Amino acid sequence: MRAGPGQVLAGRYRLTDHPEAVRALAVDERTGAAVLLRGLELSALLTSGHDPDDPVPEQGERLVRRVAAVGSAAPTHPRLLQGAGAFVEGGLLWTVEEHPAGASLAALAAAGPVPPYRAAELAADLAGALRALHEAGIVHGNVTTDAVLVCEDGAALLGGLLPGVAEEALAEELGGPGGRRRYDVRATLVGPVAERWPLDGGPAGDCWALGVLLQRLVTGRSPFPDGGVPELVTAVRDGRREPAVVCGPLAPLVERLLQPDPGIRPTAEQVQRELAALLAGAPEPVDGERAGRVLALRPDGPLVPLVPRQRWRGGRSAEPAEGVGEAGPARPPRIPPAMLGPLLVGGILVLLVLGVAAVVLFAG
Repeated sequence: MRAGPGQVLAGRYRLTDHPEAVRALAVDERTGAAVLLRGLELSALLTSGHDPDDPVPEQGERLVRRVAAVGSAAPTHPRLLQGAGAFVEGGLLWTVEEHPAGASLAALAAAGPVPPYRAAELAADLAGALRALHEAGIVHGNVTTDAVLVCEDGAALLGGLLPGVAEEALAEELGGPGGRRRYDVRATLVGPVAERWPLDGGPAGDCWALGVLLQRLVTGRSPFPDGGVPELVTAVRDGRREPAVVCGPLAPLVERLLQPDPGIRPTAEQVQRELAALLAGAPEPVDGERAGRVLALRPDGPLVPLVPRQRWRGGRSAEPAEGVGEAGPARPPRIPPAMLGPLLVGGILVLLVLGVAAVVLFAG
């Protein structure tokens, strides 16, 4: 995409930064809201297997309608980023999603493994968003670190719904409803991202993806080999993965989420409840300073103060106590002020006694 700050797409979205490939931040000039634009190439719609009389614009508009239908049916939830629709411009299918201040979970995860209880906080937020979608009859299908935004208060917001729908719709347009061709097209669009390749679809597939995401956050790597799509898909099919025991206190939950039998996996509602119970009894972080860095990492500034958290309470880290700054809490003086006077007088008397004793000793 050759564009830059100031360019307007669809007559309303003014770019505010230099786009990265087909991803750009913009401002909706009608509402003043910050949005994230993601694009998909549509030129491949001219490949064989399609009616040559069916022009790309018509096929593009068909995709726009499919994406818009899911966006309009999506519920409103405090942990769910709202999609604002889709449009076709410059041979690209663009999806539009709100984008409040924060950092992507992918950026946070790139800094290193996330402490288990912090990962549990993030997953609890995502499970709440998935529960709302599933109750509305919608499957997300794109539960990845790139789809999650971590806000300034540390809360995780699940996005990526419309881009995921657009990719699946485009794969079907190009490759048909199933078969090898659709697999090849989808592999090109999605790539070797384990969370996007569950054995089954539906809500159970979303929960499986959440399990993969949890293990990725805690260990810094996917539980499945992700060198390429064929290797990844084969490993998922064969159940060949790193054991969930590496996830510490999250291991039992992750193990159940990654079961090949969808009937054994917990639902999003059950995941949310289990994580809430885990967080309610969580100890203080073993490495508070490191946990603070994971919470605070952000391209343009800290998400939260860079201070050790006092305790994990109620699914969200407790705020620092009064007087806590970047240098840590102020320590009380070793000697109470009220004791300084008596101690000083006592010290002088001791010195006088020692002086008299020395005079008597040397005088014989």
